[in-house]
Amino acid sequence: MLTSNLIMESKYDEKHTVDQYESQDIKSDTESGIAHVEEYQQAAARHGSGSSFLAYFNVVCVIAGTGTLGLPAALKLGGWIGLLILFLSWTMSIYTGCILIKCLYAFQGRRLESYKEIATSAFGKIGGWIIFFFNAWILLGAPILYVLLAGQNLHSLLINTSAALTDVQWKIIVACIILIPFVVVKNMKEVAFMSAVGALATVICVFIVLIVSLEDKPNYPNVEHDIVIWNQFPIALSTISFSFGGNVVYPHVEASMSKPRQWKWVVTAGLSTCAALYFMTAVPGYYVYGVETLSPIYENLPEGAAKITAMVVITIHVILAAPILITSFALDMEYILGITVEQRGKTLEFVFRTINRVVILAFVTVVACVVPYFSDIMSLVGSFSNCMCTFAFPVLCYLKLTGIRNKPFYELAWCALCVLLGLVGLIFGTIDSVKALIADFTG
Repeated sequence: MLTSNLIMESKYDEKHTVDQYESQDIKSDTESGIAHVEEYQQAAARHGSGSSFLAYFNVVCVIAGTGTLGLPAALKLGGWIGLLILFLSWTMSIYTGCILIKCLYAFQGRRLESYKEIATSAFGKIGGWIIFFFNAWILLGAPILYVLLAGQNLHSLLINTSAALTDVQWKIIVACIILIPFVVVKNMKEVAFMSAVGALATVICVFIVLIVSLEDKPNYPNVEHDIVIWNQFPIALSTISFSFGGNVVYPHVEASMSKPRQWKWVVTAGLSTCAALYFMTAVPGYYVYGVETLSPIYENLPEGAAKITAMVVITIHVILAAPILITSFALDMEYILGITVEQRGKTLEFVFRTINRVVILAFVTVVACVVPYFSDIMSLVGSFSNCMCTFAFPVLCYLKLTGIRNKPFYELAWCALCVLLGLVGLIFGTIDSVKALIADFTG
């Protein structure tokens, strides 16, 4: 959650906000008496001055990156049918990303502030805390993955130089680098510039993998491929769902936009860009390396400048993407703890905000140092939290807040498929991911 001072300093025009959302197909809560002018003013204050272009980069930077690196291995686990799941995940995530933001405006005259508040409005306090628990898995699990990957990359790149350190030491250094923008930057708009650089780094890495892997095909002439591997299908689904898990930060990104009505175009463009990058990585990666595909995929590339460049640019990406996700979690915590200028004053607000964020990042770093298994952590985060937060929960909240009978049959069928995909990933993917992590520690 956020308070208005945590979003943007510039105010969004009240009439513009009302005009934009009064036409949406959402339910007004007239019984609770919230449709007042002053509440419209509060809703208007929630929006900032960020451009839709920067919001697009936020979406791409948060979603692409590490997900790109794991998709060829996801095809190895599930077979070529994973491409169908990738396509379904892309289309479903666009739909759920749009309806999730619609839920923010489910009550006439005010804007809900976060995923948790949407769930609270739909299913009460217990529902809100359940959503918050799943969100925390993503918003902390992904940065853990980022610190782990960046630390391991720097360790590998510099192992035979005078700057050689252990991977644990590099993870701590990476965390210290992330801490600077994490503490200094207060909201999502202020981290948008990092999104553009991070998105560019991902694109560079994708083209390196695409070109070098195809050049490497003569060295893998007889690799095996599978159409479908049913017993590995859920964990493959988990990795794919991780690649589209941006719903937890969408309310904060949308709040940073000066033209929030453009959100559906922003999320469609952002997710479509990510899907294109995913197909460009997953298809050639699995086609060339088959059952020998590794995660992250650049581990398959031959030693040389291309592999080093891929590792460097993806390290840059994860270092820049981590503050975006972890800032979203910190903003939720600061709202819950009442760490605002109005309640604490400027000095105490800064002190408490700093302490809160240092503690959060310290937790992330400790876990990254203790659990050094990239692909299995990605699968666990994807299965346990992303599957539900990306596919199931937005649909359930949307139907509860806006009604079922006013929806056409085909939309309800699509909603049911989204929920089913989320439940399959949650139940079976989590079981497989936990088994894989147990094997990591005991094998």
